[in-house]
Parts: sequence; structure tokens; C-alpha cells
Amino acid sequence: MNVGASATPLLRFGIFELDLRSGELRKNGAPIKLQPQPFKVLALLAKHAGQLVTREEIRGQIWSHDTFVDFEQGLNYCIRKIRAALGDDVGSPRYIETLQRRGYRLIVPVEELSGRQAPSGGARVMLAVLPFENLSGNEEQEYFSDGLTDEMITQLGRLNPERLGVIARTSAMKYKHTGKSIQQIGRELGVYYVLEGSVRRAGNRVRIAAQLIQVSDQTHLWAESYERDLGDILGLQSDVAQAIGDEIRVKLTPQEQARLASVRPVHPEAYEAYLKGRYFWNKRTKEALQKGVRYFERAIEKDPGYAVGYAGLADCYLRLLDYNYLSPHEASARANAAAVKALQIDETLADAHTSLGHLGLHGFNWQTAEKEFKRAIELNPGYGTAHFYYANLLAALGRHAEAIAEAKRAQELDPVAPSASLNAAVIFYLARQYEQAIEQAEKALEMDPNFAPVYYYLGLAYEQKGIYGKAIATFQKAIAPSGRGPGSMAALAHAYGVAGKRSEALKLLKELKDLSKRQYVSPYDFALLFLGLGEKDQAFVWLVKAYEERSSGLPFLKVDPRLDALHSHRRFIDLVRRMDFPE
Repeated sequence: MNVGASATPLLRFGIFELDLRSGELRKNGAPIKLQPQPFKVLALLAKHAGQLVTREEIRGQIWSHDTFVDFEQGLNYCIRKIRAALGDDVGSPRYIETLQRRGYRLIVPVEELSGRQAPSGGARVMLAVLPFENLSGNEEQEYFSDGLTDEMITQLGRLNPERLGVIARTSAMKYKHTGKSIQQIGRELGVYYVLEGSVRRAGNRVRIAAQLIQVSDQTHLWAESYERDLGDILGLQSDVAQAIGDEIRVKLTPQEQARLASVRPVHPEAYEAYLKGRYFWNKRTKEALQKGVRYFERAIEKDPGYAVGYAGLADCYLRLLDYNYLSPHEASARANAAAVKALQIDETLADAHTSLGHLGLHGFNWQTAEKEFKRAIELNPGYGTAHFYYANLLAALGRHAEAIAEAKRAQELDPVAPSASLNAAVIFYLARQYEQAIEQAEKALEMDPNFAPVYYYLGLAYEQKGIYGKAIATFQKAIAPSGRGPGSMAALAHAYGVAGKRSEALKLLKELKDLSKRQYVSPYDFALLFLGLGEKDQAFVWLVKAYEERSSGLPFLKVDPRLDALHSHRRFIDLVRRMDFPE
């Protein structure tokens, strides 16, 4: 494409728009800060999309001949700012390709728009569902309004994934009781539309008011109120989803239309128990997850055909597995039974497919895991959890570039969630890109300084860089908030060991052995501790136990930097062979 001076002032590529008249870059309709000079460079590349624009051409078009600046330095600065604004990566570019010593090329198609308008045609737009306001006058009903928000995110995420993307729950919930304007929220989340609403419940009657707002000019595009019995709540959610789809011109396939039209009633007590289950599942503590299990079981008891109840139960058991709150054998068996049952009832549940993928990862069923993750993402590309767990699988298999891309996709869907930045830090750490891991971990702490899990991976990155004092201090920050969790204690003990502080490591070893008499402690943690002490024979003893138990850390055997010293050993090679990694 080559756009001349008289051409339209509005260009679009992917989820971005360039307003040549105002000098504004927008992501899904929300403005993104980009300085004038980088904007001019990006506009020039967009006008010649698909073509090489040489450095000399850029200089002639953007920099005047009488400007006394270091052109090379100035252009490099502009390209860095453009890549930052687009979320692009020089190593695996999605937008700007560098041709060494020659110039740059915009590698995505560019479309001319006739004016400032909502994306149309085949362009994908992003929407955020803000937390529904609880008008019941009862704080104990917060679980209901939060749960309804979750379900609307899920419903809208399944409408037409290629056309509509929906911001994940974690980021959306950041704006609960916020005083920020719609425009500010839209800019922070990078969305074109916002859905906000309120819910009032009286017994088994529910009244919902919802409105759809266009971020760019804060136009109220659609508003409606609904009142239904609780048993028809799923039908209400489908009606809202259909109305929004119609308003933003999301064309539904016959299958999607059939799904919306065929929503079954749900037992009111089952639905209420399900929402309480999700409420506690989102808290992630051991006690909350155990409560979540009980509520999901109650939902299933009240309505044995309630597929999402089984999916929620699988999610709870997987979190108990990930955090080593339950033995791998017990947690995996229960999670698998629940996920399989969910899909027998409704094959289209992305979260249940994600659960099976996650179980495949833990069970070293690599091909099954990848198939399930891909199916989950196909069903709901906006499901950030699927992208992150798929990133874990790819990292475990040593496919680091793909893993980083999936982690970044999860971040795009959950842009203000510290957990998304932490997840990216994990993937960068496993890829041995420690500076990037530290950067992402620090980003997560900027969002939430009290987000304790970050300190674990931040400490790992410092340790691999040889900054042992800082690593030890960081691990210590992780221990107290985790309730002296075994994983954090083992990581600290490993750091003590490699730093030559053997007595401190041995004290933690004794504490972990005593703890293991009262609760589950992963053999993988013991293996790492002994490895830090230089006791490789003991490390191998515990690694074999971890293999037999399918411990949560073992899928990363080949890529965990702490195990590098074992790679040449026959026992390590044999263990890798037994895990049947793909070639």
C-alpha cells in the first residue's frame, strides 16, 4: 500500500489505528502515548506497508537537512519507542522488521479508513467487562455480582473470538470501586468498548442493568435492563451477549447462534454455589481453594448436568496441585475426573480443555497436552490462563520463542494483572533471559508490592546472575507471606548452599523434613535443596521420587537452570529418557 498526501488520514493495522491528522496512535480505539518523531516514522512505514523503507528515505522524509542531530541515534530511539508502543519484539517481530544496515518494513497489512470509526469488517476489537455493581445493599452478595462479571466475560469471550477479544478477569477486577473515567480505563486496558452494569438480587429474582460504552468518545451505544428468575440467569447472560454482538457488528456463526439460543435452565442453588466456588477459587489460598471444592461439589449435587460446575472443580484441584497443597496423585486424579465429566456434557468449555492440557503437562503426556491447549485457545482465544499454561508446556519442551509469544499474549489479555507479568517472568527465567525475567517481576511488584509469589522468581533470576546476597534477601521476602511454604524454603536453602552458607541451608533442610511429617512437601523441592548443598547423589534420589509422584516441578527438568550441573550424568539422561520428551 502507498498512501499519498491526499489519502485518508486514518490507517489501521491489526488492533492499531494511526490518525494522521491528529498525530494519534490508538489501540482498540484507546490512545497510546507516542512522541511526534516516532509517530512520523511509524506513519511513513504504514504508508509503505510491506515495502522496505531505507534509512536514507526515512532521513529524507522525517529529518530536515538543516537539523543538527545524530540521525542514527535518533532513528534507533524512534524504532525503540515504536516497538514499545506496539508491544513488538525485535527478536520475533510481529509488526516492524529490521533489515540490517538497510532499513525497516511494516510486515502487517494496512487498511485505509474513511474516518474515526469503530473497527469494522474483519478487524478484531477488544472489550472490557467492568465489575458489576452490587445494588443489593448486602456486602455478602459481592460474590454474586463478581461471579456474574466473570460469567459475562466468559460468554462474550466465546462469541466470535476472531472478531472480539475480551480482557481477562484479573485486570477487569482492578477497576472495582474505581474512580477512574471510562476513557482512562480504556486507555490502560487498550480496549475500544467497555461494558458496565449493576445487579440487584432479591431472593430468586435478579435484575441486571447493563450499558455498552465506546471508549473513544464515551458514547453510550446500548443500554438495557433485564429481570429474571435465578434459574434463567444463563439465558439472561446469553441475551446480553447477543445484544452486544449485534451492536458492535460481531457476525456469529450458525453454531454460535445455536449455542446462545439453546441455553438450558440451571438449578438456582447450583448457580449460587457455582458463583461462590469461583469467588473462593480466585482467592488462591489453601483454605479458599478447599472451600471452592465444597461449593463446586454442592453445585454438581444440585444439578448433575451442570458442566461448568465440574470445570470449576477441576480448576480447584489443579491449583491445589500447583501450590503443592495436595499430593500430585490425588489432585491429578480428581481434576481429571472432573474435567472429563465437564467435556462429556459440554465439549466447548475452554477451561476444561485447559485443565486436561495442564494434566497432560504434569503427566508428561506432551502431545495430549499441546492438543488440549490448542483446542482451548481455538474455543476461546481470550482465555489468558490457556495461553499461560501453553507457554509453560512450550518452555518445558525448550521451545522458548513460542513460549515467550504465548506469555506475551496472556499479558495482552490481562494487561494490569501482576500475575500476568509474573507468568512472563517465569517464562523468561526458563529461557535464561534473566534481565527480562527481572524486568517482568519488577513490573508485577509495581502493580502490587504485596504480591508475594513474585519474590520467588525474582530471587531465582538474581541467583542465576550470581547475585547471591540479593537472591537470599529476595527469597526471605517470599517465605513469610507464603506461611513458610515449602517451595520458598527450598529455594532459599538452595541459594544458601550455592552461596557457601551450608549451616543455614541445613537448618532449612531439617525444618522441611519436620514439615513433611505434617503436610505434603514435593520431592522436587528436596532435590533442589540437596543440589544446592552439592549432594548430587541425594538430589538424584529425590528426583526419582519426584518422577514417581509426578511432582509439579518435574516437567521443567530439562530447562530449570538449577539442574544444569546434572545434565551430563547418566542418571539424568536416563530420567529424561523415561519422561519421553519429544525429539
